[in-house]
Amino acid sequence: MNVNPLGNTVLVVDDAPDSLSLINDTLEQAGISTLVALDGKQALTIANRLKPDMVLLDAMMPNMDGFETCQALKADPALSSIPVIFMTGLADTNSIVKGLAAGGVDYLTKPVNPDELLARMRVHLKNARLTSSAHQALDSIGQNIATVDKNGQIVWATPQTHALLARANVSQNWVATVLAERLKEWFPHEPPAGQTLALESPEFPLEVTLLEYRNNREVLLKFSNATRVPGEKKLQQALNLTSRESEVLYWLACGKANKEISQILDISVRTVNKHLEQVFPKLGVENRTAAAGIAIRILN
Repeated sequence: MNVNPLGNTVLVVDDAPDSLSLINDTLEQAGISTLVALDGKQALTIANRLKPDMVLLDAMMPNMDGFETCQALKADPALSSIPVIFMTGLADTNSIVKGLAAGGVDYLTKPVNPDELLARMRVHLKNARLTSSAHQALDSIGQNIATVDKNGQIVWATPQTHALLARANVSQNWVATVLAERLKEWFPHEPPAGQTLALESPEFPLEVTLLEYRNNREVLLKFSNATRVPGEKKLQQALNLTSRESEVLYWLACGKANKEISQILDISVRTVNKHLEQVFPKLGVENRTAAAGIAIRILN
């Protein structure tokens, strides 16, 4: 049962030698490269240096327990996307909830069943690869996009987003406190896709647009310089479109389906289709992909 077709490396963090030996043997037999840490601090050092594809983390360890270790991993943008599976002898609900709240994607009760461990790993490694591919795709189109959790903390962001925040002269502390607090106050109002939030920064005002709710824990946002011409206006001016046509094309370039565009703009799907039927000839293209490509080049 080999779950390692792409050469995954897994960091196992456990202070119990017997448990560590069993898991290490299981992973080696499955062809998985294994890194070992005996405590939380050592795990963070190894993770920073070698960037494993997954972390198997014992919940109960002296000094720095698994919950604290997981929180530290998730607080580091370079490590936050690594899936963490908790291993715990504690099967009570509070411990399970605590592990998931700390950022874990799953948990296993000790003693760990080898077949169950490999099955869970296979699922989460696949999900991590899909997430990574989606992030790379967003990176490649140059959008100022970020994923944040419900507490307003950035989980992942494109390089363009980090560059925009740097130009705005905001510190990591500002992002973790001021930005997070504003978002945390905004989210309970359940703003619809397309709604924006204005922010003040040292250099220029920022604007955050809610793109979509990814799941129960994360929200996809777009950041922009509020003093610059909005994307819809850029498209309208560059392509000689109507205001509504430019809005439809803008959201098309953001990867939205017609149904999603209709919800964002509060118009029918039929109306979205009619606008696109007018947009395609104006751009000299025949399909959505070509239209989106032109819009993305202009927006960038």
